[in-house]
Amino acid sequence: MARRRQRLAERRQGVGLTQEALAELLGVDRSTVVRWESGTASPQPWMRPRLACALQISIDELGLHLQEDIGQSSRRSADRESLISDAAQVDLMTTADLRRTFDELATKYDGAPSSSLLAKGGEQLSLITLMARRASHGRAEREILALQADALTLMGQLVWDASQRRDHATARDYYDESVLVARRLRDPTLEGRALLRNCYVALYGAQDPRSGLNLALHAADTARLTSPAVTGLALLHAGEAHAMLGEARECERALAQAQRQLEQTDGMDAAADLVSTTQFGRLAGSCYLSLGQHRRAQKFLEATAAQLQDRRKSRAIVLGNLTLAYIRQREIDAAVTTLTEAIAELEETRGGGGLNVVFSAARELRAWRQEHIVADVHDRLFALMATT
Repeated sequence: MARRRQRLAERRQGVGLTQEALAELLGVDRSTVVRWESGTASPQPWMRPRLACALQISIDELGLHLQEDIGQSSRRSADRESLISDAAQVDLMTTADLRRTFDELATKYDGAPSSSLLAKGGEQLSLITLMARRASHGRAEREILALQADALTLMGQLVWDASQRRDHATARDYYDESVLVARRLRDPTLEGRALLRNCYVALYGAQDPRSGLNLALHAADTARLTSPAVTGLALLHAGEAHAMLGEARECERALAQAQRQLEQTDGMDAAADLVSTTQFGRLAGSCYLSLGQHRRAQKFLEATAAQLQDRRKSRAIVLGNLTLAYIRQREIDAAVTTLTEAIAELEETRGGGGLNVVFSAARELRAWRQEHIVADVHDRLFALMATT
């Protein structure tokens, strides 16, 4: 049977590597290379830079080599993308088609495991990057470059989330490249969005609130004249950085500034879609949790969780933080109920941020592990861990 990723196999052969040699070079089993080439599995995001290096190609080129995947719908999609990639030049219709496909993928982020979206995200980014290189001057070039910046940012999100917020380096690489594309476009809003994503990695991955604060303020300053939405979100995360540092007064000031910026967001803001009614409550609740103001955090988080029914990854994080607020007030029954809800969300989405918060809450519940309801929720959490 012909390989479904023939280009990947041909590239390996072209650099003089057998499947066994490539597997040894990467520290994996030969069966793993076989699955990659047959299309039954895809390299994990943190493995792709090493694979690209071994094959002597760029990350973008590797994405194109991985496009030949299994399934009739995937083949139809590849055929459609092949028609686009064969176009002699990029026009507005081609860009609009790529944007629609990208938006369809992006809308799945909050409800599906990021690992299930990675392969398609990589394929789309590779195709968009290819078309961006072909773009001539004018509106079509601006549109395709803006799409490239968005696609780079989404890939950073997917990689970081799929790795349970461990693969900071790859996520940062995608965000940094998005910043460069935004600067080429001279688009402060796009640049601010990418800088803000790097802020998240510093705050919630590296646990470095000082670096996170600097990145948040940089993002706010970058977008201040063009986007109240990005500025407001950046200031919210500046507030959280201050809270992590125990700087209560500075945190309150940043939250107030953020609220004023978010209230100014309107339909003319290119980043208006990033703003929702839940953002202030999510971040304020997290801030007050870090500052030890647990009852105040509880009020914000309870109200926010009730509004987040359609954003499951975000809701899992809020429920995890609410669980912590209950535990620290020794309201164990409420904590177990909320933790059970959070686990239910994570069983569907596997969101890295939610998993980290929920595991933290479970550790704090160990003091009550002899109680039956706590033992039950720990069993369910262990089952979740076994499938993650």
